[in-house]
Amino acid sequence: MNIVQIAQHAEDLERATAFYADLLGTSPRATYDPPGLVFFDLGGVRLLLDRVAPSALHYLAVDDIDATVGRLRDAGVAVESEPHVIFGHEDDTLGPAGTDEWQAFVRDSEGNLVGLVEQRVRS
Repeated sequence: MNIVQIAQHAEDLERATAFYADLLGTSPRATYDPPGLVFFDLGGVRLLLDRVAPSALHYLAVDDIDATVGRLRDAGVAVESEPHVIFGHEDDTLGPAGTDEWQAFVRDSEGNLVGLVEQRVRS
């Protein structure tokens, strides 16, 4: 099985669409309003913004977590947790061996927590 779709609560679809378009660096693939659905493509997995969906915690891979958090902070996004190492990858089980898993957490425009992840080569 593969993940097809992740739903995220979005009270204000226009505001949430603008937030995720900026965060992801891409426009939505489809909008259906009514009933109030916006879809983004995340490498073959759909991110659905939906007024009636519950809040979900999802983690997005970023190339440079420090730059991404800085850019979001400058745009007024609430940073809940600064970039920090969660664990190191000693083998290839969950990520490339010899990298550290860095994470940070921000709040989207709707108050949902969003995780950011970078797998950084250990120095």
